[in-house]
Amino acid sequence: MKQQPAPKFLVLGVGNLVMGDDGVGIRVVQQLQREYRFPKSVEIVDGGTLGLDLLPVLEGRSHLIMVDAVETGKEPGTCVRLAGEELPIALETKVSPHQMGLKDLLSVARLMGQAPGEMVLIGVQPGSIEMGTDLTHEVSLQVETMKGAVLKELTAFGVECRPVSRAVNVCRD
Repeated sequence: MKQQPAPKFLVLGVGNLVMGDDGVGIRVVQQLQREYRFPKSVEIVDGGTLGLDLLPVLEGRSHLIMVDAVETGKEPGTCVRLAGEELPIALETKVSPHQMGLKDLLSVARLMGQAPGEMVLIGVQPGSIEMGTDLTHEVSLQVETMKGAVLKELTAFGVECRPVSRAVNVCRD
């Protein structure tokens, strides 16, 4: 009996760090990279505004978790989890130019047979996407929630997410 290859997970943060709340996806993945250790089957990627340039990163992935600001029409700071057929609909209303690239990326990946079988978007309704590097108060309050949602998704698929030890190293003579 042929053994199935190990699942390959991609956590992809997208957005623009100089457009206010649009940078929330990048901030979440940066925190995950700093604060957790993941098995080799998981890659955490800062996708920035790369759009179609991310196509090679999707290749061979079984699961994709995207983290981004997403226009939902709800109150700023409202978190959402979207999956399957909800994704193309959610990306119809773009928050910023990179989202058209994200929609195109997923469409091209499907056409080429490279789309991950499981795709989830962890998103938050932005309050402001004006030029600036700060998140609005409502969105900054949701960074921990979004990080927790990503960890919950990975854990549901059996992935062990280990926090980085915060122990202080003590030198002894």
